[in-house]
Amino acid sequence: MQKRRILVVDNNDELRAILDQVLGRLGHAVTSTGNRQEALSWEDLDQFDLIISDLTEDLGPNAPAVGELQRKHLLVPVSPNGAQPNVIKAFKMGAANYLRLPYNKDELRQIVEETLSHKLKYVDDPNVLPHVHEKIEFELPSDLSLMNGVLQYLLERVAKLGLIKPERSNLFIALDEAFVNAVKHGNKNDPSKLVRITAELTPKEASFTVEDEGEGFNVQDIPDPCDPANLFKSSGRGVLLIYNIMDEVEYNAQGNRVKMVKRPEASAETQLVESSSPNDKHAGNG
Repeated sequence: MQKRRILVVDNNDELRAILDQVLGRLGHAVTSTGNRQEALSWEDLDQFDLIISDLTEDLGPNAPAVGELQRKHLLVPVSPNGAQPNVIKAFKMGAANYLRLPYNKDELRQIVEETLSHKLKYVDDPNVLPHVHEKIEFELPSDLSLMNGVLQYLLERVAKLGLIKPERSNLFIALDEAFVNAVKHGNKNDPSKLVRITAELTPKEASFTVEDEGEGFNVQDIPDPCDPANLFKSSGRGVLLIYNIMDEVEYNAQGNRVKMVKRPEASAETQLVESSSPNDKHAGNG
């Protein structure tokens, strides 16, 4: 097993200590800090193979300048919606540098699942859940074995916010289809290409964006997603399932990024929304 450099930035002392211990026992070199400014001052962030951070970018007028390296690898910008106060939580896991060393999917899967299992234990205060605006980001190699841990974590968070009842929800199917499309059809199972998953969660809705580094596809080539009969067709079946499960679905012009919205009650029929910006080259998949 290769010894990976892992950075943990978390202001929860107990969680930070646990992650330091658990990941260290797996044989990795773990650097951890709970000091925001200390982490932002490091110039070697791109040398870490994996970064686990709960830091949010301060978007206030007096916020210190943040370099592009810090923003890319460390910070998750979150802006509250509306005037009502929100409790903002941010979590980012990025393994963009993991492929510098020989790739081992079982090794990375173990790191991801261990980390997420411990994270879940520290984000369940029932007193703040009704006010949470949470943003979660993953940037991981194109490997389906990594997606199950991410999927289970996101479903748990959505359930905790009261958006779904896991035993009755088909959200699992939609997210799983989006992940499979990104890994298999978008990035062609190439672990050197990344899948970027972003979730923004509140008690009112869950928004998910899945982006790959593939060439994309023409959304207009899929059968009508509003016709349930098309679910039985093999062509574009995953995309059709997503349209029939989520409340809103939008692909970018390139067709390699999809944004999906799920609300507590399906109050409106999902409609196909085309991107109005042909230069938008972020991701989703086919």
